[in-house]
Amino acid sequence: MRQLAVIILAAALPGAGMAQDALIRLEAKRAPDVAAATAEGWAERFDDVVTLPLQGGWTGIALGPMEREEALARLADLKAKGVVPGDAFVTEAAPGTELTRLGDAPDADATDAETAMAPEPEAPAEPAPQGSYLQLESFQDRAEADEALARNRKEFPGAGLWELPNGWFTVALGPLSDDVARDWLPVLKSGKLIPRDALVAQAADLGQALDQGEAPQLGATGDAEPMPPLDQVQRSLRWAGHYDGQIDGRDGPKTQAAIQAEILSARASTDPGTAMRLLSERRAEWREEMGLAQLDDEATGLSVMAPMGALSFDRAERALSIYGPKDGSGAAMILFSQPGEQQELLDLAGLVTALGWVPQPERDVRRGHVTLRGQNDDHIGAAEGWVRDGRAEGFVLIWPTADQQDQARILAEMSDSLTRKAPGQNEDMPPAALPGEPATAPEATAPDGTTSETTAP
Repeated sequence: MRQLAVIILAAALPGAGMAQDALIRLEAKRAPDVAAATAEGWAERFDDVVTLPLQGGWTGIALGPMEREEALARLADLKAKGVVPGDAFVTEAAPGTELTRLGDAPDADATDAETAMAPEPEAPAEPAPQGSYLQLESFQDRAEADEALARNRKEFPGAGLWELPNGWFTVALGPLSDDVARDWLPVLKSGKLIPRDALVAQAADLGQALDQGEAPQLGATGDAEPMPPLDQVQRSLRWAGHYDGQIDGRDGPKTQAAIQAEILSARASTDPGTAMRLLSERRAEWREEMGLAQLDDEATGLSVMAPMGALSFDRAERALSIYGPKDGSGAAMILFSQPGEQQELLDLAGLVTALGWVPQPERDVRRGHVTLRGQNDDHIGAAEGWVRDGRAEGFVLIWPTADQQDQARILAEMSDSLTRKAPGQNEDMPPAALPGEPATAPEATAPDGTTSETTAP
């Protein structure tokens, strides 16, 4: 029959050499007979299996004790070999914790401090977990619970795994304050980010944390705030990538769906008014970081919010005003404006394509409006043009391929803000050379700052 040895971890004293206080926690069981049988099974594979009392009457099963660096390295090796649970972890045993080692009892004359028999002190109670949790899914089978944990961590990286008092396993998010848990539960359900039968649970009801995880970033709601003007809301939502409708200041399904998408993605507040204010503030901070500023272009008479921190004026040519990269930014912008209607707008779109500013573009052509989108390995190109008051006008933006998010946000800012402010200096210049004309097209400014003169076909 296997004999048991009791180890009492001494309290660390100044200058003491007691460094072997780390354990590799393998499992935790509530029923004493189940814990003993499980520990015996582990002892058949490892010669340093110990059990220890946990809060709530549970029993922990671990390897050790050992130095922390050794424990971390050993755990990584054991996980790589697949011989310990994937949620096994290194923990520090509290001073005075009673460890029961499975194996041969030490000789009576042993002097090693780690195995010497000592009077049994009163084991300190582990601090009970606090707060509320969002209990997502529960399973009787541990393998199913592990799969659910991995699935939920794609949306909530801090999700944790607990063994319930009834022996089942549950995936939970927390800890959270009670009001935050209550406010976010229906919102996350409606967004289908958590199951419809998820519920708010108290930490004390979850049993033993196998992998406690981390609290998700869910903002407190507080008092409801008034909704900002809807046209401003729509612009902010478009900047965030949630809204592709008209900026008309009218409420509707698209606007409401975009507001819900922002609440679920930013998770700053469940209150729509608060969430939209915080989005507007985030947009303003981004504008400042990107160096966006109102540009009044004298050559075309156009005004637009543009990333002037990345652009430098190059030249005006015919109906075009050309801005090249500043400080190696890899960005470029072209504003265009000339008398015309739909055909002139289409001709300008053809010129943009012929010069390679928008490579292999996808086109959206409507009456009085054209958009082009395309990219290659070096840059993203986008153009948008309108027919307004008898003029074909718009812009082209060239941006580094690696920065797709900022490019999309800048496009939204430019599209929302482009207006004609005054007559341009190019009013009396001839129209831009169009595809099919025997003229030399203006130089194409590439994202790397180089230019090449291209003859329009």
